[in-house]
Amino acid sequence: MNADDLLKPTDAGLYCEAGGFYVDPWRPVPRAVVTHAHADHACWGCGRYLGSEEGERVLRVRMGAEAVIDALPYGEPIDVNGVRVSLHPAGHILGSAQVRLEHRGRVWVVSGDYKVEPDATCSPFEPVRCDVFVTESTFGLPIYRWPSQASVFDEINAWWRANRDAGRASLLLAYALGKSQRLLSGLDPSIGPIYTHGAVEKLTRAYREGGVDLPPTSYAGAATRGKSWAGAMIVAPPSAQGTPWARKFAPLSTGIASGWMTIRGTRRRKAADRGFVLSDHVDWPGLLGAVEATGARRVLVTHGYTAVVVRYLRERGVEAEVLATRYVGEGDAQEGAEAEAMEADEAEAAESGEAIG
Repeated sequence: MNADDLLKPTDAGLYCEAGGFYVDPWRPVPRAVVTHAHADHACWGCGRYLGSEEGERVLRVRMGAEAVIDALPYGEPIDVNGVRVSLHPAGHILGSAQVRLEHRGRVWVVSGDYKVEPDATCSPFEPVRCDVFVTESTFGLPIYRWPSQASVFDEINAWWRANRDAGRASLLLAYALGKSQRLLSGLDPSIGPIYTHGAVEKLTRAYREGGVDLPPTSYAGAATRGKSWAGAMIVAPPSAQGTPWARKFAPLSTGIASGWMTIRGTRRRKAADRGFVLSDHVDWPGLLGAVEATGARRVLVTHGYTAVVVRYLRERGVEAEVLATRYVGEGDAQEGAEAEAMEADEAEAAESGEAIG
């Protein structure tokens, strides 16, 4: 990093000294500009948050009723101590944003997490021209090239239909915020009823309140004891796998939706019957295309295969370097947030007499 950089890494996160704020801090700070509501980008306990108007509801679910949240429409700039700040769609989850910072003729864009393939549950990614582009590299290897979303949904619905015909339930695992709602948008409700884990249901409600059209779902925890789950689809976070809560749906088949399903052996290690390649992160060709579209003369690469992406860009004449952060991508950060949600569900279930594992 350079001494005059607009953003500098600190123990608390990426700090904009000129504006007196942090972008996606990983520790509580007085003022945070957040790209989206996933736990590794939206730290609980900050004094004030600035996020997109589209994502205000899901950020509120994650940060709590007492959090002070300022919501900004996409593309509308504000002045923060002389730094011109605006938010632009990142296409990752509902409300995900790229943060554009302009100061003294320099333009930086922090993309957060993003994907370039549109989906029905959030605004699509929009390239933003800049001098410096901060990009993730969660799936920054040439092997990661996503199949079409439509083909993946066809696979999932065919798997569900086969399970129904065999008298089994289908348990589909995906992180609770973003991926689960995207999966719901692609399910065919004519196959059977759709149920959700409590962590998924809370966030799905926020999506619906935000105007996202999703098929009808029911909270699985509200079902009566002894219910037959044959033919049902249950969407839950991966942390629910193998718990007493999940085992009550037997006989069942388990599927996982993740970009990591590209690699043979991952599904076996996850002890799933089926793996579906679907990620809310950019793949290799999408990453390279996004970098090119910004026109950035300098690229800072965070969380993922940083060294590979930096080397590739440098070989093609782009000034690139690794930016060390605590962001995770598609992995443990979402699981941590889901674990917190599950604790809340356990308390709720204890009152109704149902144990949720």
